[in-house]
Amino acid sequence: MGMNVGSGSGSGDMEVMGEMNTTPLIDVMLVLLVMLIITIPVQLHSIDTDNPVGNPPPPLTEPVVHRLDIDEAGAIYMDGVVIDQNALEAAFIGYAKQANQPEVHIKPRKATPYRTVAMVMALAQRTGVTKFGLVE
Repeated sequence: MGMNVGSGSGSGDMEVMGEMNTTPLIDVMLVLLVMLIITIPVQLHSIDTDNPVGNPPPPLTEPVVHRLDIDEAGAIYMDGVVIDQNALEAAFIGYAKQANQPEVHIKPRKATPYRTVAMVMALAQRTGVTKFGLVE
């Protein structure tokens, strides 16, 4: 937004301006940018789902829960009784065959090695037990 006054040589001749006036170009670009921003549709990041209406009925019977404790030494207790890996696998296979599977709550202690907990969870998954999880 400047003005070229000349060199002040004293002659009345106008000098040729060697620079391009970019102000109108910038104005046009800003107008086009504003028009582009206004005309772009708003992006909605939502998914339409068909949710059921109302509350589901309460379960008819309380689920059977088996508590699985794992101590620091890696010993596994099912419902308070020490159990080895083969008996645990047989119990899990029996649970998986039932129509209404019982829940298995795995409760390791703080100092329990992770590999023991991971082994129990992998065993439950491998045998087909679907209702198991870690509890506090």
